[in-house]
Amino acid sequence: MTTAANLPIEGELPDLGGATAWLNSGPLTPVGLRGKVVLVQFCTYSCVNWLRTLPYVRAWNERYRDDGLVLIGAHSPEFPFEHDVERVGPALEALGATYPIAIDNDFAVWRAFGNNYWPALYVADPDGRLRDHHFGEGRYEGTERVIQQLLAEAGSAAVDHEPVSVDPSGLEVSADFDTLGSGETYVGYARAQNLVAPDGVLPDEPRAYADPPALELNQWSLSGNWTVGRQAAAMNEPGGRITFRFHARDLNLVLGPSASGAPVRFRMLIDGAAPGPAHGIDVDDEGNGTVNESRCYQLIRQPGSVSDRTFEIMFLDAGVQAYVFTFG
Repeated sequence: MTTAANLPIEGELPDLGGATAWLNSGPLTPVGLRGKVVLVQFCTYSCVNWLRTLPYVRAWNERYRDDGLVLIGAHSPEFPFEHDVERVGPALEALGATYPIAIDNDFAVWRAFGNNYWPALYVADPDGRLRDHHFGEGRYEGTERVIQQLLAEAGSAAVDHEPVSVDPSGLEVSADFDTLGSGETYVGYARAQNLVAPDGVLPDEPRAYADPPALELNQWSLSGNWTVGRQAAAMNEPGGRITFRFHARDLNLVLGPSASGAPVRFRMLIDGAAPGPAHGIDVDDEGNGTVNESRCYQLIRQPGSVSDRTFEIMFLDAGVQAYVFTFG
């Protein structure tokens, strides 16, 4: 077994003073955290990749906090709505992220770590030295072994050496990588890929988008009157649609209600029909749902075999904001 003595020293635990606010705690500092094993995880609450790590992170916090682990979330927002602390706090609490959270709206903590990813994990030993990191999902047992080793070598005699057991549901279920043939796809023009728009996109201006010819795998389209901005597309009139040809068990879409906060009803189809048992947690079996807050919505979770499918969502009210498709 690798011991903590064999772990590399990757630097010092950076200062956390750039946080604009803290949730569930007063401000924490590297000096004040000496003597503790510290795990810092960068997150943003609409990110499905982070959401899928949460069952493990919550379980580590529950099991090891009395042994000397301090878990800190660094919430560095990807989208404008994730800058609002009044929105972020309740969203994280509902997800069970009740440990200390540094609100990193200016990305000062992000830059202090030299970080580039959501999610990202950094583990520091009781002397304030960074000893391990991991970017993205996965490698859960490896990270947990590092936590156990650092706690044990710091003198925590009762550390449980069995890995935690989790039973995720909804958006927290790990992706089915064996069938995953579609990747993260942004809707805003700054990072949009594979959008089929026969007349092109008019950035930041209203435009009526027409249905394109049949889509190929991983292509998508808009129809109806939309304003495509840098990070999101906003629908200007009821009846607009987004269509995506995809290959994955799950299809998720980060959506927000109208700028006034009014909810937006929608209806979704898969291959032209109601989803039935393939509906996600935010849709009924007829494909009906409502966008009433800005977050990640799970629209499709297919049982059984996975093949190329066509997803279509029609918004019955104006004003919806669509940010990014993710798959699992």
